[in-house]
Amino acid sequence: MKNATLRQLKVFEAVARNLSFSRAAEELHLTQPAVSTQVRKLEEHAGLPLFEQLGKKIHLTPAGVQMLQSSRAIIQQFQEAEEAMTQFKGVSGGKLNVTVISAGDYFFPRLLVEFASRHSGVTLNFGVCNREELLGQLADNLTDLAIMVRPPVDADTLAEPFAPHPYVIVAAPGHPLAGKKRIPVSRLAREPFIVREKGSDTWHSMEEGFGPHLGELNIAMEIKSTETIKQAVMAGMGVTFLSAHTISRELQAKSLAVLDVQGFPLMLHWYVVHRRSKRLPPVAQAFKRFLMKDGAALLEQMMGTAPLKPAKRKPAAPRRVARRA
Repeated sequence: MKNATLRQLKVFEAVARNLSFSRAAEELHLTQPAVSTQVRKLEEHAGLPLFEQLGKKIHLTPAGVQMLQSSRAIIQQFQEAEEAMTQFKGVSGGKLNVTVISAGDYFFPRLLVEFASRHSGVTLNFGVCNREELLGQLADNLTDLAIMVRPPVDADTLAEPFAPHPYVIVAAPGHPLAGKKRIPVSRLAREPFIVREKGSDTWHSMEEGFGPHLGELNIAMEIKSTETIKQAVMAGMGVTFLSAHTISRELQAKSLAVLDVQGFPLMLHWYVVHRRSKRLPPVAQAFKRFLMKDGAALLEQMMGTAPLKPAKRKPAAPRRVARRA
């Protein structure tokens, strides 16, 4: 094992965590053959197979299970060393590790560019994933900061809201309900709905928005891609529930329309989240302060639309979000 490299360990860890060469390749921004090559080289160094294939699925061998534990320990030590060195660099010259849920990729890169313009020499390490993957990155200490709508409620994390996040009902501009006022949910329930997949952050927000009426909806399709959903709605295939921050360009181009539905928009918030025990490097501390101070105003400016007012709703139970003592 003396000739194994950190790159090989990182690639192996990604494959082992996903139990998929293709998903690991996508996560690491590599080709699948490149991922396979790195794993094969590590197996040559180990002298043992680390994966076995049963049917269409891959599984870790006993040697692979041990290698995964060792790989994570080594990767963690390198991360701690990097963080320790970052402490000496301060903000300028530091490396910002931040990950956001998929709805955030419509605006978050511009927030990062604005932050970097204020702090020269900052290196940006930015990732986008779904909520489940993001929680996994937090748990595995793979990101310093997480940007999400529904922070975990366990005591090991700190979450602070920095900007409003409205969710709306969207249709094609020529839809019969476009332009109607105070549309009741019972009327909306007759329309075919195109929705994000169950388990996604948007789906959980939709559950909150419709509450007991969710089961009344005519869900025609579940699609994992927000862009595909928007195209389907533009084509007149149905209506949808989406983050207002994902449709700002389409609203400006008048290729989509927000329906005036009773009880909507659902107004949630963007949160910046990190582990309570995490020793944030100076650059991550500075970025968190930047979001808390300027994030909401910059987001409104970037979206180019007037802020939506939340609909009147019955008081909800208070959210259990861990806060700094």
